[in-house]
Amino acid sequence: MRAFQAAAMTAAALALSPTGSWAQNPQPGASDSLRLVVGRITARLDSLEAGRCPAGPAIALPGRPAGAAPALDTLITAVERLNRRLERAVADRCAAQAAQAAPPQGQAPAAADTTDDLAALRAAASSAAGGIGQGEVGGRPRAQGAPSSDTSRVPPAAAPPAATGGPRGANLLNPEISATGDIRLIARDQNPQHDNALAREFEVSFQSALDPFSKTKVFLTFEQDQVGVEEGYIYWAGLPGHIRLDLGKFRQQLGDLNRWHLHALPETEYPLVYQRFLGTEGLTGIGFSLYTALPFSLAGGTHEIVVQGTTAESTPLYADGHQPTLLGRLQNFWQLSRSTYAQVGFTATGGNNSDADLRSRLLGLDFRLTYRPPSAGTRRDITFRAEGYRLHAADSGAVTNRYGTFLDLQARTSQRWVWGVRYDWVQSPRGLADTQWRITPALTWWESEFVFLRLQGEHQHSDLTGSQNLLTLQAVWAMGPHKHETY
Repeated sequence: MRAFQAAAMTAAALALSPTGSWAQNPQPGASDSLRLVVGRITARLDSLEAGRCPAGPAIALPGRPAGAAPALDTLITAVERLNRRLERAVADRCAAQAAQAAPPQGQAPAAADTTDDLAALRAAASSAAGGIGQGEVGGRPRAQGAPSSDTSRVPPAAAPPAATGGPRGANLLNPEISATGDIRLIARDQNPQHDNALAREFEVSFQSALDPFSKTKVFLTFEQDQVGVEEGYIYWAGLPGHIRLDLGKFRQQLGDLNRWHLHALPETEYPLVYQRFLGTEGLTGIGFSLYTALPFSLAGGTHEIVVQGTTAESTPLYADGHQPTLLGRLQNFWQLSRSTYAQVGFTATGGNNSDADLRSRLLGLDFRLTYRPPSAGTRRDITFRAEGYRLHAADSGAVTNRYGTFLDLQARTSQRWVWGVRYDWVQSPRGLADTQWRITPALTWWESEFVFLRLQGEHQHSDLTGSQNLLTLQAVWAMGPHKHETY
């Protein structure tokens, strides 16, 4: 085997030598082919020396070029003789090994040996590390127009094809799609039991950047065999004066939680004051929304203004009227320390329903305080919310002023566990006076950012209907790029 190796090295040296006798009469194509053959012979010899059988068929030698230099012709003859001896040695050694390694009848054959290819790659990498340049072959410049068959270096990888308008490129035009599910198991202290398993809501969202200037969001809801559009709007950010403009159907910017979708709330349902004054699902309108941050600061705070003109969908406020309504909100933020920030908001909204002889005006004040240590931002925080509202309504000449409030405390004690409790108190929006209050403790376990489970108790009392107790197990899961949006 050593003789084979020495002969191969000698042939390689002659083929690569810049001072060989054929250098004065170069045959670039023949020499490149010969180098390729010598490299493959060397790789097969390496496999034999390592005790393995080379993979692949015998090496096919190139034909002799017409008018080849005598030295080159002699070298080709030597390489042919060496190759024949190599293949006889491969046949003798590998026939015995193949007989020993043959699998029993009915058993799948073993995988083919690829050490020959690996040896060739190692040899090529070693030669490339020796300093052969891209425009050189065997340490000397390649003749102009000569084919690049040199195996002493690995050719650069081809660049990936550019994206086209084909199937893969077409996906770039598709919107980002997300979906959430909200399932609840409910136990009541009243008999007979009813609605103990509830598919509260399934939501599918579509979001996309339409062009460099505008984006869109569409949220479809599936609830109790009904399909609805919770939100669907287009918006432009960065308009003159740092204004953002929204057009379409959207949840209105009232208080701290009305903007949130149901599955993202800290409890299973919206606060009682939202449900009694705005509607079961909060306040939603169709129209326009303008938002901007004020260019000055008061007491070190940041201040935002929102103005919205819509035909709001609210039975308590407007008795299902569709006349124009107006909402204005001033929101203020203060960073009290590295761990604590406060938010104070003022909201005013109102509209008329001439058909029902109804005029409604709602004023609200909301406060939020959050403590979140920077060193444990995802594992520990405490948030306290308090909101209060006054509803002034003139219904067929009867004027009423009704009030509602809620207090909410949420404490995250680890990355997975959140403890919370909320207290609600509210009067009926119009008509016969009826006061409701409710206390709602809840424990939420985040299995991951995609799934959470919540166990919630509820004790509710109404002047007209008495008391009721509920125990709810809620499971919420999300898929897609936008999960549990809280806005």
